Amino acid sequence: MKQTELVFIPLPIIGHLSPTVEMAKLLTQRDPRFSITIFIMKFPFGSIDSMTTDSDSIRFVTLPPVEISSGATTPGPFISEFIKAQTLLVRDAVHELTRSNSVRLAGFVIDVMCTHMIDVADEFGVPSYLFSTSSAASLGFLSHLQFLHDYEGLNLDEFKDSDAELQVPSFANSVPGKVFPPMIFDKELGGAAGHMYDMRRLRQAKGVMVNTFIDLESHAIQSFSGSKIPPVYPVGPILNTQMGYGGDQQDASAIMSWLDDQPPSSVVFLCFGSIGSFGADQIKEIAYGLERSGHRFLWSLRQPPPKGKVAFPRDYENIEEVLPEGFLHRTARIGKVIGWAPQVAVLAHSAVGGFVSHCGWNSLLESIWYGVPVAAWPIYAEQQINAFQMVKDLGLAVEIKIDYNKDNNYIVNAHEIENGLKNLMSINSEVRKKMNEMQQMSRRAMIDGGSSHSSLGHFIEDMMTNIS
Repeated sequence: MKQTELVFIPLPIIGHLSPTVEMAKLLTQRDPRFSITIFIMKFPFGSIDSMTTDSDSIRFVTLPPVEISSGATTPGPFISEFIKAQTLLVRDAVHELTRSNSVRLAGFVIDVMCTHMIDVADEFGVPSYLFSTSSAASLGFLSHLQFLHDYEGLNLDEFKDSDAELQVPSFANSVPGKVFPPMIFDKELGGAAGHMYDMRRLRQAKGVMVNTFIDLESHAIQSFSGSKIPPVYPVGPILNTQMGYGGDQQDASAIMSWLDDQPPSSVVFLCFGSIGSFGADQIKEIAYGLERSGHRFLWSLRQPPPKGKVAFPRDYENIEEVLPEGFLHRTARIGKVIGWAPQVAVLAHSAVGGFVSHCGWNSLLESIWYGVPVAAWPIYAEQQINAFQMVKDLGLAVEIKIDYNKDNNYIVNAHEIENGLKNLMSINSEVRKKMNEMQQMSRRAMIDGGSSHSSLGHFIEDMMTNIS
């Protein structure tokens, strides 16, 4: 019997690759007819090899590195050029894969940011499905912008740093320009062109799996009904909840041991994602805000890459040099400043009572899964509209600064941070109550009979119909 083969093509950064790998595991566990090959494209910086271990039904193929034109030095154009440069490599790798008579190629599952790969699927005469590792609301937001831009002449520049609002079907409240993703205004980053391209190509897919669930984003998901977007399958929350620490085991053990000594729900956890970092002035304000709040804290503090260089943050060699003098000594009994953090393990710990987050979608889903209230402090990508949704539409987060844009050189002061922390850690807050309720809903969505379990079943049925 021929195995039904799917090709997965994720964007090779941790926030996209991790849920893609978990999605592949879920599909093969649900239906043993599937085998999946995940193609790993290699950025010229960083490494994600620790996530790429073959199993009986999932294998990883690492593509050779490719040279990108020297002009693409900022993330937007770089990613677009990078994906285009991979298409020939993917085509050759799929040819090699399909040489076996035991393989029936059923389709491609492509990251929403890798839509150039639809052309490769078309060459093989198989359908393309997209996987969005972001929210349904942000997918609807970008799709709506593309429609307004292409058919109604929308000038996006009118919304830059503006209080002017736009009605977006996937959001319950009108969205102010100041929380639009900063990269769509940045011409050096390619502006909105890459996202517009991806949204046009999205309409050529047979369906879109989204890492969300109906109870969380019912408004956004319902907004797709009757639109020109292909069928949307909310299949989340797709999370890697294994407690493997992934970083330095000794550091992770010290962190967890420290948390073990803290009272329940007493610790504020500050962590800003795999590429989140701040300059020295902002770091000092965070430190003063933490100290004045009086709350226990665990702070993941990373060093930014050199200005103008596309690279991931790294741990400081000497963390004291960027903190206010005497800060570590004064807060030694209530706080711990670390570099890399085992985020899932920390959020799962009973001592953690609040999460100051950059509002990356994976981080928000993890906070929901573990019932930890969020204080929203977005930094890059689509995080500003994620923060807006969490605070304004869903009431699952408090605000520190939802329209923060580090490129504006704005410094969030210690007073704003202190207020945000006090609101976050309020024991009887409505946000905490709502988060506890949403936690239960997230767990129910994934079990047999739950909304996401059923949605994945519909996806499998529809896909098998397309190839039969």
